[in-house]
Amino acid sequence: MNSQTKIEEAGFTPASRIAAIGVSKILQIGARAAAMKKDGLPVIILGAGEPDFDTPDTIKAAAKAAIDRGDTKYTALDGTPELKKAIAEKFRRENNVDYALDEITVATGAKQILFNAFMATVNPGDEVIIPTPYWTSYSDIVEICGGVPVLIPCDAEAGFRLKAEQLEKAITPKTRWVLLNSPSNPSGAAYSETDYRPLLDVLLNHPHVWLMVDDMYEHIVYDGFRFVTPVAIEPRLKSRTLTINGVSKAYAMTGWRIGYAGGPKALIKAMAVIQSQATSCPSSVSQAASVEALNGPQDFLKERQASFKHRRDLVVSALNAIPGLACRTPEGAFYTFSGCAGVIGKVTPKGKRIEADSDFTDYLLEDAHVAVVPGSAFGLSPYFRISYATSEAELTEALKRIADACAKLV
Repeated sequence: MNSQTKIEEAGFTPASRIAAIGVSKILQIGARAAAMKKDGLPVIILGAGEPDFDTPDTIKAAAKAAIDRGDTKYTALDGTPELKKAIAEKFRRENNVDYALDEITVATGAKQILFNAFMATVNPGDEVIIPTPYWTSYSDIVEICGGVPVLIPCDAEAGFRLKAEQLEKAITPKTRWVLLNSPSNPSGAAYSETDYRPLLDVLLNHPHVWLMVDDMYEHIVYDGFRFVTPVAIEPRLKSRTLTINGVSKAYAMTGWRIGYAGGPKALIKAMAVIQSQATSCPSSVSQAASVEALNGPQDFLKERQASFKHRRDLVVSALNAIPGLACRTPEGAFYTFSGCAGVIGKVTPKGKRIEADSDFTDYLLEDAHVAVVPGSAFGLSPYFRISYATSEAELTEALKRIADACAKLV
């Protein structure tokens, strides 16, 4: 008996808008792994999309100072003037894009930015083009808001990037948005200016289509890759582009729950209507800390970037040395998205045939006590995601276990 059946038997029937939507697969795997660990099993969890670094001391000090000042009341609905000014300056300084304060919104994490935007713009049946693999929440939020996710597979051979011809073919009169994420969760793939240009040319020819870009991993790029956001490449699209970012990943502030975006004034105003009836303002203390994050010292970013690169190289090298696995080297973020087609069809020591990537990740959890996330959770199989935002010692041990588990397959 599944949880849905139990709920209905208890006399409760959920709204149809969430009937086909469940809790994130990432969270499900994390909970299962955590339970195993609590039972005494030596589980290594490589599923969480969260930096293992601490929030910098200057940011924590700014939060403490805000508390001491009594900045613990409601703030302006979608961001304090101080934080909006810091965000505007960040966009100018780092992205060469100008946004006025009434073109900026702040919410309780980038996930709420996405929800606000789709809820404010998507009518039943409107389509949202999403390249796969994609962050698991994208399509679910679109569906909750009454939209139709149009998923376009972009495999390792394509660099996990959407191509112009795919985009052109997918656009219909019902297309409302195209959603791009660079660097990507889960693949780590990133779009250079050269990669973006053909896509932006397509969008210029379809004025009814808006562009949403998730730049959350902007500061985590490697090998000299130059991050660029689409509006900086093509200013003519600024009037129909929402540029999303936040402090969670670069500044190790996942629990502070601050996301932000820049976009056309009318869109930002509509998003504020949604937020006013949902959460109202974000945390006052978190906003004060975010001002310091954006305005304060930035030197630690390169130090952490170097640490992530070292771990990336360790993971990619180890995975590519395992027969049956193939891992593309990502340009950014802190994930690998490794192909596992070579183990599909093999049999575990307990006699279970691996039919899909989810079977493989289940096997790794049960046999090797390593928790990773199947590609199916991100809309593309057969792959699996590893988050290398953990210690080198844990990564080394986990990769050894994965190699040993693969060697047992026949």
